[in-house]
Amino acid sequence: MEKKITVLPGDGIGPEIVASAVRVLQAIGKRYKHDFQLAYAAIGGAAIDQFNNPLPEETIETCKQSDAILLGAVGGPKWDNNPPELRPEKGLLQIRKTFDLFANLRPVKAFPNLLDSSPLKREVAENVDLLIDRELTGGIYFGEKKRTENEASDLNYYSRAEIERIVENAFELARLRRGKLCSVDKANVLETSRLWRQIVEEKKEKYPDVEVEHNLVDSVAMKLITNPGHYDVVVTDNMFGDILSDEASVITGSLGVLPSASIRGDSFGLYEPIHGSAPDIAGLGIANPAATILSVAMMLQYSFGMKEEAAEIERAVNAVFEDGYFTADLAKDKENALTTDEWTDKVIAEIDTNFVADSIMESYI
Repeated sequence: MEKKITVLPGDGIGPEIVASAVRVLQAIGKRYKHDFQLAYAAIGGAAIDQFNNPLPEETIETCKQSDAILLGAVGGPKWDNNPPELRPEKGLLQIRKTFDLFANLRPVKAFPNLLDSSPLKREVAENVDLLIDRELTGGIYFGEKKRTENEASDLNYYSRAEIERIVENAFELARLRRGKLCSVDKANVLETSRLWRQIVEEKKEKYPDVEVEHNLVDSVAMKLITNPGHYDVVVTDNMFGDILSDEASVITGSLGVLPSASIRGDSFGLYEPIHGSAPDIAGLGIANPAATILSVAMMLQYSFGMKEEAAEIERAVNAVFEDGYFTADLAKDKENALTTDEWTDKVIAEIDTNFVADSIMESYI
């Protein structure tokens, strides 16, 4: 199979972790006989430096010619004093809106060999396997904004159509998992949340096989810490999803292992790690590439329908962790921590070894 991918390395550690993810993607392509064609473009601070624009038209056009986008990270103190229209994060917001990437998927799954790094007790964190489905292109982040010297306001706007499509997306995801959906809102205070809850109630009639519950965002924020294993699929609006997904990310013990996908109604999507650009360690070769590699696995699954290939990447990453190999952010013994490239080598070796083992088994059948 042939697929075109736009690669946006971005800022800070972005180029390093993306390079690792591309190596793993190429290893999978080789083993499963896929042709992944890559086109590189600029976004964020790197694009500001080169084009004076956080999302140049050249980047948009390159993405339009692709089947999916792989992104590293954007931002850094170098651009902190820029005006709002020349901030790296503006490029990320624009690309989501330009390609109508309305659903942000953030899986949070415990790795057994990383549980000691979690701030939660092992018995609380060990059974976590949830997916947060965050509405990404509406709500308060994109509403009308006003500010004077003494006043400021941000409009939290949602249309029925915007809510319906994210809710339907969440129901479909729940069907593919454990059949449980938690809709998060603030319906005791906000009109947007009351409309949100009403639409969830309407849509659940089409999904009798999915168990639905409504929870207020403050209640969910507490339960994610006390009983995160309760949740399967969590669907919520843009701001609540931003906050809750970052809270949930600490359950696994490291931002460095959590991928994400931003998708639309067809198979097109943008894939990126949830962590930032970490400019303090950029260029040192010690960044953890796991989240970006796992983002590639999500790309294979959600955009390309390559479930077996995606599962192989996930298996290889987990196997490397289980074998006790870590980058500096997770290693207890910092002297024996692997570099970014060394850890990526382990993942690729695991894929290659498993492929050889499967080939030997097939020869005996």
